[in-house]
Amino acid sequence: MPVQYVIEEWDFRDLTLKMRPPVFIPRPETEELVELVLNDLQMKTEMGVPDKMEPTCLEVGCGSGAISLSLLKTLPQLKGVALDQSQDAVDLTRENALRLGLEDRLEIHHIDVMKDAETLLRLIRPVTTLVSNPPYLFSEDMASLEPEILRFEDPAALDGGKDGLKVIKQILTLAPQILSSYGHAYLEVDPRHPPLIRQWVEGNVDRLQFKEARHDITGRPRFCILQKEEVKQGPQAGSGLRN
Repeated sequence: MPVQYVIEEWDFRDLTLKMRPPVFIPRPETEELVELVLNDLQMKTEMGVPDKMEPTCLEVGCGSGAISLSLLKTLPQLKGVALDQSQDAVDLTRENALRLGLEDRLEIHHIDVMKDAETLLRLIRPVTTLVSNPPYLFSEDMASLEPEILRFEDPAALDGGKDGLKVIKQILTLAPQILSSYGHAYLEVDPRHPPLIRQWVEGNVDRLQFKEARHDITGRPRFCILQKEEVKQGPQAGSGLRN
């Protein structure tokens, strides 16, 4: 059994989180994802970039709540929404939010983004930031994981389908309806994914622009940043787009 489950807690950045199986154990790369989001949000604040909306964040696939709670702890003006397809994960995120005194600033929902997209879109207002560490392993790579990972962690939090993009594509399909104008989406992905995501978004998702891929501490392209584009007004505006 992973040590995080044995001792029933684990440190993530400056937080100590309760942990229990089968909820996904946050990895060091995800700490880097949080730093990336924080740096961008803090830079925007320091530069005085105008924003008609209060800063809000949606996390898809919250697990233990590590990402959302880290962001809320560091940015007191931020409010968040977190969701997961696993009731165990939802319960653990709620417990960690209570332990950290952040429950008043985080809405937590048991929603499967693959099955309950309409429910999600009805529930939330547009957010300025979308962040996710989704299941992104290629299905064929699951067999190479350490036995204790396969035995104790939820495979649904790891297996991203044949190309590792099953959940990622769903998140990005919904992103233009979830994000406010010029809002950003941040994803942790497999190093093989950034060019595939760029190509797929350009061909399949209106009003969403692939901005860049960022590397993790080992030099691998691990994070994708995308931005919602403003709808053009006038006769050249595209038809059939949701405002």
